[in-house]
Amino acid sequence: MPTPPSPVHAPIDHYENFPVASWLCPPRLRAPIAAIYHFARTADDIADEGDAPAARRLADLAAYRRELHASAAGAPPEGSRWPQVFGPLAAQVRAFGLPLPPFDDLLSAFAQDVAMTRDGAAYPDLPALLDYCRRSANPVGRLLLHLYGVRGAEALAESDAVCTALQLINFWQDLSVDIPRGRYYLPLADCAAHGLAITDPASRFPALRPDPETTKLIAHLASHARSTMQKGLKIVHRVPGRAGWELRAVAQGGLRILDRIDALGPAVLAQRPALGRRDAPLILWHMLRM
Repeated sequence: MPTPPSPVHAPIDHYENFPVASWLCPPRLRAPIAAIYHFARTADDIADEGDAPAARRLADLAAYRRELHASAAGAPPEGSRWPQVFGPLAAQVRAFGLPLPPFDDLLSAFAQDVAMTRDGAAYPDLPALLDYCRRSANPVGRLLLHLYGVRGAEALAESDAVCTALQLINFWQDLSVDIPRGRYYLPLADCAAHGLAITDPASRFPALRPDPETTKLIAHLASHARSTMQKGLKIVHRVPGRAGWELRAVAQGGLRILDRIDALGPAVLAQRPALGRRDAPLILWHMLRM
């Protein structure tokens, strides 16, 4: 799965798409945030780790979904395969009234990744990719807003924009990693609009080279991600306390990655841009100016 940090909390371990209970988190929310993280981490492992065939991964994700709903209803199945996940999660669903649709959306995104990788498929256009982001990234922000008691359509839209932007940034950051693994996130319609006709993703995407067409394509997609992020930045003023500051750091970190992508241009096809310690002062400066 993609690996941008999610809004509100910095990541740990190898699943950076979701938050964990960092020191900036109020103590009473550490347990529910950790439960959400472990739900997502385990589902991601089912979808992405090991050498199981796609059919087995999809069957396991379906069983995982059934156990989610059974546990949330207070009737975990006998012989539970994931008691370490659903025991704590069910307790937090009850304690905080966590809605189940965001969890379902996450699982549908995991399953879609498995199926598309199996088929060597690519996204036909940007709206299709954004629909994936709606299910793979936005649910995390919505769950966190629920925990922080932040309500309202504007807040949800802002959170969605930041989450989607972070997901898109990760796509363009990880082109050198995802394409060799058979995961194709460059939308075909945008490729065609920039002079890259992709009829066979499995052969054509790995053959992409730094040239004027890919230069314009990467610049276009990075610009779109940046504008998407800008639409949601007001959310940092809605999230209370120290967590709002961590959200600022995550958002500015994403924007800094976009700076690196802009500098590399089509070289991101072969090189993954990353942040280092030297980026911290600039990120902090931008955080203070938000």
